[in-house]
Amino acid sequence: MKNIAVLGYGTVGTGVIDVINTNGKVIKDRQGVELNVKYVLDLRDFPNDPIQAKIVHDYDVILNDTEVSIVIEVMGGVEPAYTFAKSALKAGKSVVSSNKALVAAKGTELLDIAKQNNVNFLFEASCGGGIPIIRPLTTSITADEVMEITGILNGTTNYMLHKMNTEGVDFNEALTEAQRLGYAEADPTADVEGHDTCRKIAILTSVATGKYVDFEEIHTEGISNVSAEDMKYAKKLGYSIKLLGTSSRIGEKFCAMVAPFLVSADSSLYSIVDVFNGILVKGNVLGDTMFYGSGAGKLPTASAVVADIIEAAKNEGNNIFDGWKDEKLELIPIDDVSQTFYVRVKAGLEDNKAIVTKLFGAVKFITLDNKDNEFAFITGNLTESKFRNSVDKIENVESVIRVK
Repeated sequence: MKNIAVLGYGTVGTGVIDVINTNGKVIKDRQGVELNVKYVLDLRDFPNDPIQAKIVHDYDVILNDTEVSIVIEVMGGVEPAYTFAKSALKAGKSVVSSNKALVAAKGTELLDIAKQNNVNFLFEASCGGGIPIIRPLTTSITADEVMEITGILNGTTNYMLHKMNTEGVDFNEALTEAQRLGYAEADPTADVEGHDTCRKIAILTSVATGKYVDFEEIHTEGISNVSAEDMKYAKKLGYSIKLLGTSSRIGEKFCAMVAPFLVSADSSLYSIVDVFNGILVKGNVLGDTMFYGSGAGKLPTASAVVADIIEAAKNEGNNIFDGWKDEKLELIPIDDVSQTFYVRVKAGLEDNKAIVTKLFGAVKFITLDNKDNEFAFITGNLTESKFRNSVDKIENVESVIRVK
């Protein structure tokens, strides 16, 4: 029997308990691992819940108990999660986490401490919720050089963009509905401004390359400037708009960014809607591989957490996951990255069309019925810096979205 402790009895924490209670016998029969939740750390009490018998408020109770071999960190945020995870690893306990903020900020250090102490720091659930992606990158695609990872990595924003596209609502209406359904937090900044996706693409790129990616160096934009009008133009072009986290190899370097993109109908990411996530991995030999599923939610995320717990339990005393080294991956400056751009312009129709042609050369113009006071256009491929220098000379630009 493996004694474990769960840090945090929130959405994911309760999910972990549910999965173990529901599938404990299946896990034992299939994997030969019997899991016992000995402690649950939380500031609160739960007098009407059977879990109350296992609730502790002092982390040292868990840290000092030699019978606890695995600590599950599902608290969120960097602190006190970092302090708790670090001390557990140093005490010879493996740590399983679903916390992308922790992994992105402190993963390099925690992986190193785990290796030094012959234990494991595992975090499958930190990227893509219940979608298996970390383990495939480290075990199944190891014969390939990863050339690109591009994903819809945030269910909240994907739901909002889908609602804007199918129902014609604006950003604020879509956000209100997402909050009502519990998809978006009261403070949705991390989701809608792309910070959540940024941390996830940083983690995935670090795993794929074996080098540390500083998420703070990744150019990040959210969806707050995407409008229902942009959705109409995209639809006329045969595109949908998605918030993507993307990184791709160019020579010996990588470019990485988070931003809304127009995605064409022939892309495997085009049809991923609602709260689902999808991650496209391109290998130099394998080609394109798609990972799709529930990117968030109590039980999908908990399922990935429990899979890591089983892996840690089966490898007690054996460090199995290098993750990445502390060598930093050099990212190409955003100014030097080449893209194709969609631009929507208000007013001065004919004059602005002439200006656009003079600045960008041959472009594709798009107009909508009953929209005589605006138009959109698609540029050719040009660097971010050259595009900005040109687009800044156009008056009344309403929106700019990259084209994938």
